[in-house]
Amino acid sequence: MQKSKIRRYLPLLLALAAIVALVFVSFGTPSEAGEGYQAFGYRSAWALLPPVTAITLALITKEVYFSLFIGILIGGLLYANGNLELALNTILYSESGGFVTNIATLQNASILVFVALLGTMVALMNKAGGSAAFGRWASKHIKSRVGAQLATILLGVLIFVDDGFNCMTVGSVIRPVTDRHGVSRAKLAYLIDATAAPICIIAPISSWAAAVTYSVPPESGINGFEMFLRTIPYNLYSLGTILMMVMIVTLKLDYGPMKTHEKNAMAGDLFTTPDRPFSDADNEIPSEKGSVADLVLPVAVLIVSCIIGIVYTGGFFDGVGFIDAFADSNSAMGLVFGSVVAIIFTFFLYMWRGVLSLSEFMECFAAGFRSMCAPMIILIMAWNLSGMTGLLGADVYIRDLVAASAGAFQIFLPAIIFVVAVFLSFSTGTSWGTFSILIPIVCNVFADSYEMLVIAIAACLSGAVCGDHCSPISDTTIMASAGAHSNHVNHVATQLPYAMTCAAVCAAGYLLAGLIGYFTGSPVAMAATPITLLLLAGVIFAASRWMKSE
Repeated sequence: MQKSKIRRYLPLLLALAAIVALVFVSFGTPSEAGEGYQAFGYRSAWALLPPVTAITLALITKEVYFSLFIGILIGGLLYANGNLELALNTILYSESGGFVTNIATLQNASILVFVALLGTMVALMNKAGGSAAFGRWASKHIKSRVGAQLATILLGVLIFVDDGFNCMTVGSVIRPVTDRHGVSRAKLAYLIDATAAPICIIAPISSWAAAVTYSVPPESGINGFEMFLRTIPYNLYSLGTILMMVMIVTLKLDYGPMKTHEKNAMAGDLFTTPDRPFSDADNEIPSEKGSVADLVLPVAVLIVSCIIGIVYTGGFFDGVGFIDAFADSNSAMGLVFGSVVAIIFTFFLYMWRGVLSLSEFMECFAAGFRSMCAPMIILIMAWNLSGMTGLLGADVYIRDLVAASAGAFQIFLPAIIFVVAVFLSFSTGTSWGTFSILIPIVCNVFADSYEMLVIAIAACLSGAVCGDHCSPISDTTIMASAGAHSNHVNHVATQLPYAMTCAAVCAAGYLLAGLIGYFTGSPVAMAATPITLLLLAGVIFAASRWMKSE
């Protein structure tokens, strides 16, 4: 952070620290969290203070690590009621989200290994000249900035198996093309992010479909996978985001901070801000022997092997059906299996073709790991912050809030659930955690109205994806920044206006869907979907006309 920024924000931070300290002094300082221990602010609005503080500071100061650290610290101190020893132990070693514990869990460790291996794959393809060759080939077939962006959307739609896999793969493949056509890294990150979770949540064969399937409580007697399929036409945010991407690309509509980034990119500056988080990887001198096959074949093997790896962890090769294997899979482990297979294949391919020497191949492991250090640190700190938020009972607070008001507002409940899911997912950085909390509540509220149940669950999924799309501490947002080699705060700040535009229209759409569904109780409520999409298209078209008239 620049010295001027430190001087500007230091009083604010000191004041915040003083207020928190006064609160802690007032509420006592127990030394350990034993049986019956009650943290200050548990299951109250105070539980949302750590993530809200971290996100606000990140957007103000542009310093992600510092902001996440402050949020984690506040969460730890709130949980420990001001006791520094307990706070430190909680932040580092709590079983429910401590820094060290998070790294040690199988799921999170697998994600970190996958990110590092993807970084290695990117380094290998760059060093072998595959990325440069693909960029040269694509420049002959993709003639414009619009074409480059549409190609990004298409590739993102095709890779629907897992959102993190989508982000990293699309970024590594398409980045040379968008760079050549002057598309800003922030715009690339938005397109990658908007074709990750929004696509996965409407794809029947994906890790997200499995998560939704298992979030439906068994005692409800509802087939989880069938319910997931029914929610697809009502998933307004995902469908709206796809429409919005295509329209802003074809209409050449950019507004908010993205407008500045795109204007600068067309003038030759892809980043706008001085920060170059992946400059070493971008400046790699490629081999002159590389060809398009040196990128296409490893990526194809990566995609196929990751799908096989995912169904393998779900027991597909032990006789379990393909859909059931997806539903019962560990996608993080499957992605690690797939990336290891892809690297082995790439080794033999490059050695056989002679595009890299053995020493150059092995050097790419360290280079790939170095290039992914920044997103891995952000991921770990985001998990830590989410853990602190969970310890303070933010999820329980939101659950109780929704459950208490559900009976009186059934007509408006889909819209309310959408807004609540957006806020909870944005604050905690986890969409899966959000819908796993809210779906059981919805199942209880609408036990006697199946169509309203479908609409409400769709609103929950849609809101969770929206919050995940916007949140600076979401895994998907972090990996979209990494895949695009974009400054993380730039990515968050530039995509927020687009996401909020779509979210506002979708909230109105769920009001309409809830109204029709409540009074008809039939699939005719699905009429709300085309009406919402037409409304969104009208808003985007009007914004385009207004921007061009300025």
